[in-house]
Amino acid sequence: MYQTPNKCPVCGETLTVTRLTCPACDTGIEGRFEFSRLERLAPEQRAFVEMFVRLDGKLNWVAHEMKISYPTVRARLDEVIRAMGYEVMETPPAEEKQRAAEQRQAILDALAAGKINSAEAIKQLQGV
Repeated sequence: MYQTPNKCPVCGETLTVTRLTCPACDTGIEGRFEFSRLERLAPEQRAFVEMFVRLDGKLNWVAHEMKISYPTVRARLDEVIRAMGYEVMETPPAEEKQRAAEQRQAILDALAAGKINSAEAIKQLQGV
């Protein structure tokens, strides 16, 4: 089944659902229905939200699966939050602390694997 389009292909305005039909008994309901905030997202934003939920809301897991940086994932989440009509909150202290700990561990792992030298590790750790 196709995803419901939410934007007019002619002018770009948000579409309105006017008829719902039961596939089992063919009952139809007519009226003006709004899309939910999730349904109003662009297809790539909906895919991001699905991945985020599937991965337990762990931004670092999303970053790993998408093979992009944590800040890029965070920016995409902020974009989705704004697209849904909400304000982006400042990063909660606990989340910022967790993110810093993950970055430090990634640097130490790179050092242990020989991907960076100790001078580079120190430089990176000072930036965290």
